[in-house]
Amino acid sequence: MLKTALICGSYAFDSIMVFHDQFKNHILPDKVHILNVSFLVPTLRKEFGGCGGNIAYNLHLLGVNSIPMATVGEDFTPYMNWMESQHMNTTHIKVIKGTYTGQAFITTDMDDNQITAFHPGAMSESHQNKVADASAVDIGIVSPDGRDGMIAHAKQFADNNTPFIFDPGQGMPMFSGAELITFIEQATYIAVNDYESQMLQDKTNLSLSEIASMVEALIITKGAKGSEIHTNNNTINIAPATPNATQDPTGCGDAYRAGLLYGLMHKLDWQTTGQLAGLLGAIKVAHLGTQNHTFDLDEIKRLYQQSYGSPLF
Repeated sequence: MLKTALICGSYAFDSIMVFHDQFKNHILPDKVHILNVSFLVPTLRKEFGGCGGNIAYNLHLLGVNSIPMATVGEDFTPYMNWMESQHMNTTHIKVIKGTYTGQAFITTDMDDNQITAFHPGAMSESHQNKVADASAVDIGIVSPDGRDGMIAHAKQFADNNTPFIFDPGQGMPMFSGAELITFIEQATYIAVNDYESQMLQDKTNLSLSEIASMVEALIITKGAKGSEIHTNNNTINIAPATPNATQDPTGCGDAYRAGLLYGLMHKLDWQTTGQLAGLLGAIKVAHLGTQNHTFDLDEIKRLYQQSYGSPLF
């Protein structure tokens, strides 16, 4: 069993708004070149978030020794207090003077489509952290973060022969096709959603099968349709777990990635790993915000049995 996961990724304050309609009803396809829209959002919440923060939180709930590594601003104190109250590792959370912590402004419509604006703030200095600063790391993930930090951390994991997941997420537009190919060559696993999967293919001019052949596994999430895992020239289809409610999709992908890491660290087979990851996503979607749900491993075992009809392990 692998003991320690290093989570390289953003920490952010999320301002989450809900538009009580559908974006498609207010965006005219033939006028996108002069797009000027305003959405009334009567619902607003401010939450602790960021991809790295969300992944680390879910892993922590599973009892895994997860080490988050991120750069944050001088306004981070409330978030730091939250992490400490949860007994999470804060050793490699670096405060950058004169900056704000990353800020995400997320608007979700009634179809669970999202429009996000992101101010990176201190995240742009993530390259100041080095993978080698954290000792005895068995596995890692490079999730959306500062551009230079993502490039540096992927190379550092690869140079140290530490297996890691490359999770480009909404950071993918920052990179050229050649840079994304380098990430693929360095990574052990790749995790993307179905939209990001198509973007990755378009930017690299590589087919899905070509990308999958370059890593041990290519994982593609498909929201309410579940996910699929491409490995060893096979495609494993993962049925979705049914959530108790559908409250908020924000952070579901991060919860899923925590499940991937847990499965890899405990050497679970890919079917089980994907199902566990899907279950964590379903638990998250039933709660508002990205770190307002709670569970422990015993509850996960019970819910896994209930969802998939077999024991987790």
